[in-house]
Parts: sequence; C-alpha cells; structure tokens
Amino acid sequence: MEAPGATVTVEYTCPMTCKQAEAICDQGREMLVFVLMEMAARIAQYQQDPPAASPATPSGMVPVYEKPPVRKRRKKPGAKAGHPGTRRQAPPQITRHQEHPPLQCCPDCGSPLGKATVRRYRLIEDILDTQPQVTQHSIPRHWCTRCNKYVEPPVADALPGSVFGHRLVTLTAWLHYGLGTTISQIIAVLNHHLHFRVSQGGLVKCWQRLGAILTAWYAQIELEVKASGVLHADETGWRVSGKTQWLWCFTTNRATFYMINRSRGSPALLKFFTEAYDGVLISDFWAAYNAVECAARQACLPHLLRELEKVDKKDRSGLWAAFRKKLKRLLRDAIRLSGRRDGLTEAQFASRRARLGKRLDGLVATHWNNCNAKRLVKRLRRYRDALFTFLDHPDVPSDNNHAEREIRPAVIIRKNSLCNRSNRGAHTQAIMMSVYRTLKLGGLDPLDTIVTALREYVTSGQLPPLPGTNTSLD
Repeated sequence: MEAPGATVTVEYTCPMTCKQAEAICDQGREMLVFVLMEMAARIAQYQQDPPAASPATPSGMVPVYEKPPVRKRRKKPGAKAGHPGTRRQAPPQITRHQEHPPLQCCPDCGSPLGKATVRRYRLIEDILDTQPQVTQHSIPRHWCTRCNKYVEPPVADALPGSVFGHRLVTLTAWLHYGLGTTISQIIAVLNHHLHFRVSQGGLVKCWQRLGAILTAWYAQIELEVKASGVLHADETGWRVSGKTQWLWCFTTNRATFYMINRSRGSPALLKFFTEAYDGVLISDFWAAYNAVECAARQACLPHLLRELEKVDKKDRSGLWAAFRKKLKRLLRDAIRLSGRRDGLTEAQFASRRARLGKRLDGLVATHWNNCNAKRLVKRLRRYRDALFTFLDHPDVPSDNNHAEREIRPAVIIRKNSLCNRSNRGAHTQAIMMSVYRTLKLGGLDPLDTIVTALREYVTSGQLPPLPGTNTSLD
C-alpha cells in the first residue's frame, strides 16, 4: 500500500504481523492514519456486504439470516376433492346427564314462548378438576426366624421406598423424554391442575431410578437394532454440562436406539458396532460411517440432490450446469427404476441396472474443469458402491428419511430442555428416549406398557421383555 506523498511502500496482510506494524509506524504519523482509515473502510465494507458462503460450507456454519427462505407449500392442505371426510368419533359412554330448564320468553325479541316441542342433544367432553389419589397400604410384617428379620409382601403399585406411584412417574417421564415438555412445565401442570406438589429434584431422581430399571430394555433395543437387515443411522449435536457432544440415532422400522457420545467420528461408531454388521447401513455422506464394517452400504440420494440445488444457486457457469444435469438425471432415473421394479422382468431390470452403472462410471471418468463438479466427482468416486444399493435390495430405500424423522423429536427436546447437565442425565436421556420411541414405533401405549412391566418387576424382581421385539433379556 502506498500513501499519498509517501516515498516507501509497505505491503501488509490480514492478520498483520508485528514487523509490518513496526514498518508502518516508522514512516510517521501520516502513514499510520492512512492505514487505519483504510482498514476501517474495509471493515465497514465487509459488514455491509459479507462474502457469500461456499457451496461446500456446512449448513450449521451459515447464519440463519443468510439462509434462503423455506419454500411455500405448493398444494392445498387437506384431503383431495371427492375423498371421504374424517371426523372425531363420539365418546363410547356418557358419564353425566344434565337437563336444562325451558325458556319463558324469546332471548332475541322477548316474546312469550309456549311449551318446548323439540329437544336437542349436545355432547360436551371436558377434563374436570382432579385430585391426587392417596392410598394407605396396610402391610403385614412377619418375623423370619431363619433370616432373623421382618419380611412383608411386595407392594406392586410403586417402587420400594418410593412415595410416587408407577403411573405418575411414567406419565411425567413420557411428557419429558417422549414429548419434549420441560420440567418446569410438567411441575406447573401437576401443581395447578392436578394439585400435586412435587419438586424438580424429586422428579429427576424418580426418572433416573426408572431409567436404571429400563436399562435392560435399552440393551434389548440395541440388540434388536443390530440384528436387523436394514439399519438407518444419523447424528446431531447435543450438549452435556455445557460442552458439545453428539446424539447418535440408529433406527429400524421397529426400534430406535439413541446414544450420546463425546465423539462424532469413528470412536463412537466402533463403540456401537462392536463387530461387523451383517446388513445394509443407510446414512448420509459423513466420512465417519466408512469405519463401519458392514455387508453393504446405501448413501442418502436426497442429500446429493439437495447439494446440487445448493450449488446451483451460487454457480451459474455452463460447465456446472452440464454436470448437474447429467448427475441429476442419473439419480432420478435410478429412483424411477426402483419404483418400476414390479413391472419389469428380471432380465429387463438387470439390463437397466447395469446401464445406470455404466453411466455413473462415465460421469466419474470425465474430466470436469469446475471446482464444484470436481468436489462432487470425488464424492461419487468414493461412494460409488453405495449409491445404487437400493436397486439390488428391494427392502432398502434410496433415502435416509427414516433416521431423520426419528432424530427430529430429539432435536425438539434439545431446543426445549437445553440438553443435559450431567453424564448421568445424558445416559438416562438416551435410555428413556429409546424406550418411548420404540414403543411408539410398535404402536404400544407407553403408560400401560411401562406400568405393567414395573408392577411385574416389583412383584417378581425381574423386568419382562420389551413387547414387540424379537430379542430377549437373556
């Protein structure tokens, strides 16, 4: 940079080194003022027009105000014209009848009215103000001469030493870990509507104790997930004691297993996959999944299609347009071929499948003089065997939407409850979310299922197997 009237030129970079700053100061006050004004002008220009993010920049690193608005709904919400409507069914029984007295005069004009000739019936459903039920158990105690202590029959309505019943503990845990309700909101409902006084510490201790009992179901869900033929995997950020950790989600059509770990890389995956997975692993293009030994792998094609749309908004060159057109058409043809599997013979399907592989090889082998095209070609070359696995296995989808749907409730919980404050709380969080999501996938009532299991646990000392799974607790 050369100041007006200066005889010495000083080049500086950002950040400026100590030697560059000393060289500028040695040239006098005018040079120092000139450099400071130039740097202030550059800062102001950067604030007014910040540089656009690269297409390869992760979405989490782009500010919210710089992201494009969400696309509006294109179709009209609701059922299509001509479809039968649905409405709420009438209650199975009426618990109370109320008779209303007839009117003496018209409420609009005040004219006198005669005897009512028609009676209309209206059903109103409501939840009346409830009171907590307090039960005093009279428990006989016997002295055992052999054990030299008092013995008594178990009380199946609550855990030993607990003053809260199974249904209260299960309901509050379901509201927090299953629906994402905060602890303060749960306490507000208990205090004001149910007239039940409880503290945050008391609820947390009950949930931790319930989580310790349901650890057997947590291990059963893990075995169920590992034994499946198709496994979806995804991960998202999580906070424990204010530090960043990661919530891993491994899910099938029947079970969902959550795991909170410090690592987002291969150490967390190797902790879950203690041995080679004998199935198809479906994931996005996160490189850590390459460390998993599995029979086959399927990469999420919608992630690749969204990447094309993202780059297309920033790169308007002709080379990129040609590459995007070929790759997008190739992926669309593969997805379309999967939907037409039943209408083709095995020979026809195999021929078209082989043709798609040749088109992919030709696309990868072509030299593209475009930075975005080179970046995606490198990805296609690395995941070449994981792009069209869904064509070889009819039960494997081309997307990872199931894992994203299963991890979304955890994201909502993260937003509401701000994650966990201890490692013990994080472990309880993973157990309870896994149990409630698995029960939901199985179509089971979370309250009745867990309450029934707890009653059997108190009576027999053993937790029954998780309903709807093929693995046992042994």
